[in-house]
Amino acid sequence: MPEPPQLAPLDVEEQRPFMAFSPCHEWHVGGIEGCISAIQTADPNFVMGHVISTGLDLVATTSSPRLDERLASAVKRTVELANSQDISPREKLHVKAVELFSHGNYPKACEVWEEILLDHPTDMLALKFAHDTYFYMGAQLPMRDSVARVLPHWKPHMPLFSYLKGQYSFGLLETRFYDQALKVAMEGLTLTPDDAWSIHSVAHVYEMKAEVDKGLNFMESREKDWQGSDMLASHNYWHWALYFIEREQYEAALQIYDSQVFKRSKASGAMLDIVDACSMLCRLEMEGVCVKDRWRELLQITQPHTDDHVTLFNDLHFLMVSLGANETGASQRLLEGLQELAKEPGDNQQHHLARTVGIPMCQAMMEYNQGNYSQAVALLYPLRYRMVDIGGSDAQRDLFNQLLIHAAIKSENKQHQKLGRCLVVERDAVRPNSPLTHRLMQKALALHD
Repeated sequence: MPEPPQLAPLDVEEQRPFMAFSPCHEWHVGGIEGCISAIQTADPNFVMGHVISTGLDLVATTSSPRLDERLASAVKRTVELANSQDISPREKLHVKAVELFSHGNYPKACEVWEEILLDHPTDMLALKFAHDTYFYMGAQLPMRDSVARVLPHWKPHMPLFSYLKGQYSFGLLETRFYDQALKVAMEGLTLTPDDAWSIHSVAHVYEMKAEVDKGLNFMESREKDWQGSDMLASHNYWHWALYFIEREQYEAALQIYDSQVFKRSKASGAMLDIVDACSMLCRLEMEGVCVKDRWRELLQITQPHTDDHVTLFNDLHFLMVSLGANETGASQRLLEGLQELAKEPGDNQQHHLARTVGIPMCQAMMEYNQGNYSQAVALLYPLRYRMVDIGGSDAQRDLFNQLLIHAAIKSENKQHQKLGRCLVVERDAVRPNSPLTHRLMQKALALHD
């Protein structure tokens, strides 16, 4: 293991030891975990080693420093080390951003990472942390533009250059530039065929355009390229399953859920894997598939996170499971915990948002679960253009669009029934080839002729 770099450790042109952050490839010390372990062994007081380790823990959103003493101590230790050493201005900014993120102050953390990128546009850690945090806020334009601003400073010979293509592609598709997003992702895959992030971006494009056959063929043909990516394999299987749900091939979707999505979420405990499992069961249930036993199994994974309240996106997915499993206590505890935090949110951006968006969405899901469809529509409909604020992708948030349509169709209120038809027509205009949309249209027409 080389001596840990003391200055400018994250500029990819200067510091190749940080290639462990490549999304798909593992460095010779054993991937991200092995690299961090080696850094900490070589120098336990290396500030940027702590920034990387603690930052990755925080951005994973798997635990809250508000409850997790180990994580809170790690943040405190990072700040203390930074204050006791003569470190560079860039390193100080990295520490500041991690501390801000730990308090839930996502907008300010992003401002600090962007400040780093002004002077150090090839700082992949700042770029990736900002990218992920914009994602958590549903900040689609900043997520795209953050990468666009630095792209001219990167050259093809630089390590990780190809992975910027996947990042930029994702920002493009989340701002509806689907054709450009597909082109950029394919450029990335030409350079790095096993870049699971670019593959994932292509999957999104086909999902949003409802090009189901293209999506199925693409995911099957590239499975060998992305299935080895620990961080994204389960998510890519989730995307694959969505195409099967579109085509009413529910058994095929369930097979992917059982053999990949649930299995991997249980093994990894990674939040992306967990929320995908939640979302998939909810989508299948809305399609009329019985998943009752699977809700109970998944509850064992989500219930320990009931009090986390790291992101509203996570909370809403945990609530799906407790509702699906008829675990009233967990559902009520999650809602009440969120309500309590919303009273005095402090600097926490997600807790600020809880009062106006997160809590009403939780209440709408609870009303829907109880068969109070009119109340669910009354809560959800005013928020339809604010749901983006809970974070996630358009594809992930589409679950809530579907929920609103189902609630409107099932409501006894005649105006809601008309609204349901309008929402389906609107959906059809955006993705005209969607079999799922056509099924919703048939339901809307059949129920209330």
